[in-house]
Amino acid sequence: MALILGRGGGDIRVTRAIWAIVFIFLMVVISAPTVFVVGIGMLPTLVAYLIDRSQQKYATFCVGGLNTCGVFPYLLKIWTDTHSIDAATDIITDVFSLGVMFAAAGFGWMLFLSIPPVISAFLNVLAERRVQVLREVQRKIIEEWGNSVTETQAPEEEAEESSEEAEAPGEGAGEAAA
Repeated sequence: MALILGRGGGDIRVTRAIWAIVFIFLMVVISAPTVFVVGIGMLPTLVAYLIDRSQQKYATFCVGGLNTCGVFPYLLKIWTDTHSIDAATDIITDVFSLGVMFAAAGFGWMLFLSIPPVISAFLNVLAERRVQVLREVQRKIIEEWGNSVTETQAPEEEAEESSEEAEAPGEGAGEAAA
């Protein structure tokens, strides 16, 4: 009983799975034609979910969103006309209807595969432009301050200089007090 309720160290995934099964069963009883069309029409989304190994599931979102757009007109047709298994079977057996549903999912796959390289190229162009701007600023600073600003010091030399500067005021104060 503790496992079902998710208490006492029970696995929450088992509880969620049981609730999902109960929900699907109720939906089948209440609205079988809708579940039938959604179940068949959203198969590409299920496939995207199963093969997408990333934590964020971006493929699932791309494919699922557009697959939903492809299934929705046929759901509206069922809801507005006759909500029966015969109407759902007519939709599912129509090649054009399945073509629209699966083509929408295919377009989701196209977006998923084509948008990341475009964004990557755009970000590379922005980064290159930023480097050009920073080099121009660097050139102006060198013109104004000279080449000494481009010289770097070793960390030991910086530490020695800062410790010498810190000792110098202290020695002067100690001599003045004596």
